[in-house]
Amino acid sequence: MFWIALLTFFASAAGTLTGFGTSTIMVTVLVLFFPLPEVLLFVGLVHFFDDIWKLMLFREGIRWRTVLLFGLPGVVMSWVGALIVVRASDFFLPQLLGVFLVGYFIFIALRPAFKFKPNALMVAAGGAASGFLAGILGVGGLLRALFLSAFDFPKAVYIATSGAIALMVDGTRLTTYLYEGTELADVFLWGLIAFIPASFFGSALAKRVVNRIPQKKFRLVVGGALFIIGLKLIFLG
Repeated sequence: MFWIALLTFFASAAGTLTGFGTSTIMVTVLVLFFPLPEVLLFVGLVHFFDDIWKLMLFREGIRWRTVLLFGLPGVVMSWVGALIVVRASDFFLPQLLGVFLVGYFIFIALRPAFKFKPNALMVAAGGAASGFLAGILGVGGLLRALFLSAFDFPKAVYIATSGAIALMVDGTRLTTYLYEGTELADVFLWGLIAFIPASFFGSALAKRVVNRIPQKKFRLVVGGALFIIGLKLIFLG
């Protein structure tokens, strides 16, 4: 239980700081020891609380208009992307996404002043594009971070918006897992007493780190995380 709590702490810190990654880190580790359905339900619960912590800790950045403009088209287009992927070969798509992520980081490193103007049309288009690609590739948080960072929002707006959108998504998938009869193992169920506070303290640590990162450097931090994931997709799929 201690090791799961420690994993939850660090994964929550990383996920809050970058806007993605909590599920990637936790699922990758826990699936080595527990059945996948139980892991997905447990990590979904942790992620759900992480979303709440983001909204609490960065509440000054909540812009519900941006959340709806970005999130609603994203939900619709993720469904469209999922329909397409079942009819097409996607063997090359992870590598293609990896190249795009690496290229994005190099571009913003060379052109740090670049950003998309966050008007209503561009925010909705970014949400639709990220949702569509997420439906095809199954990496919603990663692509949401990419498009939100391209708008170069203030740090609090970026994190709160990411958390609010993820809250809608996580609520939907948790309901599905429970409806389909997935149950938590005892170590997860009783361990929530420790795991939920661990996720909060991880998010709180991330807030302290975020506060120390200059706004001009914050997008490079997110871009650097995307760069690492991009290399992983290129070489490991």
